[in-house]
Amino acid sequence: MPRPTAAQLAYGSCTVIFSTLAMLLLSQTSSGLGIAVITLSALALGLLVAVTVPLPKRVRSGSVAAVPAPAPAPVPERVPAQRETASVAASVSVSSASVSAVREPAGP
Repeated sequence: MPRPTAAQLAYGSCTVIFSTLAMLLLSQTSSGLGIAVITLSALALGLLVAVTVPLPKRVRSGSVAAVPAPAPAPVPERVPAQRETASVAASVSVSSASVSAVREPAGP
């Protein structure tokens, strides 16, 4: 016999407590026999609720259907940013002393 799950214990316990309180308040009984009948009926109702809580589905190792993996999302191609490089001497006519002071980064 499998052990009860936490959900079964919680649902069954809550059912017993709330149904006992509701039946005692609605019946307004004060006799011992009435309280015993209400308590036993609440326990039976709690057991019924605990047994009917759906159990987690177990996967059988022999009958597992092959589920295809989802296709990976397409990755956009990265294009390096184009840098506009121009010769300083060609774009601006500057003296050779100021041209030598300008340094451009080397290639990639």
